[in-house]
Amino acid sequence: MSLDNETRQAYDTKSFYKEYTDGMTADVIGRGFHEDSTRLKSLYKEAIQSESKDESSEPVPVHERFLRLMGALGKRLSPVRRLVFGVSFVLFFFYLLFGGPVQNLAMSVSFFAMIMLIMLELLEKLDVRREIDLARDIQLSLLPDSKIRMNGIDYVSFANTAQEVGGDYLDIIPTKNGTYVIIADVSGKGLSAALYMVRMQSMVHLLISEGEISPKELLVRLNQNIKSSKRDKTFITACAAYFPNDKEEVTLVRAGHNAPFLFQEAKGSVTELRSTGFALGMTRNSTLEKQLKEITLPFLKSDTLLFYTDGLSEARNSKNEEYGENRLRSLFELYASMPAPSLMIKIQSSLESFIENERLKDDITFTAVQRIG
Repeated sequence: MSLDNETRQAYDTKSFYKEYTDGMTADVIGRGFHEDSTRLKSLYKEAIQSESKDESSEPVPVHERFLRLMGALGKRLSPVRRLVFGVSFVLFFFYLLFGGPVQNLAMSVSFFAMIMLIMLELLEKLDVRREIDLARDIQLSLLPDSKIRMNGIDYVSFANTAQEVGGDYLDIIPTKNGTYVIIADVSGKGLSAALYMVRMQSMVHLLISEGEISPKELLVRLNQNIKSSKRDKTFITACAAYFPNDKEEVTLVRAGHNAPFLFQEAKGSVTELRSTGFALGMTRNSTLEKQLKEITLPFLKSDTLLFYTDGLSEARNSKNEEYGENRLRSLFELYASMPAPSLMIKIQSSLESFIENERLKDDITFTAVQRIG
């Protein structure tokens, strides 16, 4: 174990070097180069191919490619910065084409103007990052505790976002007569999906606070709210379950979401609960209400339910291999009889071993619900 001295130290070359190189591991640098090159390729395709969609047209000349690329980059700057950016390039080429003290001055002005532009862009990026970090803190505060025990049932959860914020939704809502478990996946990733997730959570809590309703009715009314906006093109896969306090059973409905796994201790077997249902936001309420199938099953002592989003089953390793539902089911069959916290550790360890250092492409959320034996 290493302990860092957090008292104030004299700032020297060694301190500067330590701060500047902080986090520069081979893995981080390699991943950073890959991400930056991908973004540059995307910018290049946007700039070059946007005006040459006809594949039979003649190749775009090099100088025209350069101008289009600079134009696409300039569009991302404010008018003032775009002006400074353009003038800097003109001064730079003026220096290359001609010689003399005036040209040297032009080169110096061009260089410092570019440095100032970079610094301003970095400052704005840091401000945005600070806002995103705040959004992440708010989103994490909305997630349920990782371990909850209520009315003889354990609820153990895990969540990890592919970006700073994500679009997976997980909620455990206790009421006077029972407990709701809702897991959902908003289409898309990042900030837009996260904002939609927060909106969905507020709707769920409002609907349940108005009076206890069945999982099917909950999803139907959520769909009504989503479809009420004509401009809203988002769709959400969801699974909702209700565990009554006075009965050892569970009522469950699935709207296009990954089918949960049920382990029944008495039978010693695992069942995939594939009830029918379209994703929310994809169809009218009348159609969804007819198509959604609600099922009620015994949920006895030592029985376990596993809910998860597709980020878990579709996680990929460096060989582009998918973790897969079969692997998850096999793991669940092996360890479902264990206490829920131990089961979750097994799944998390298996996933980490599979993806190794590969970066997540999608948010991962899963929760195990187990009646205490």
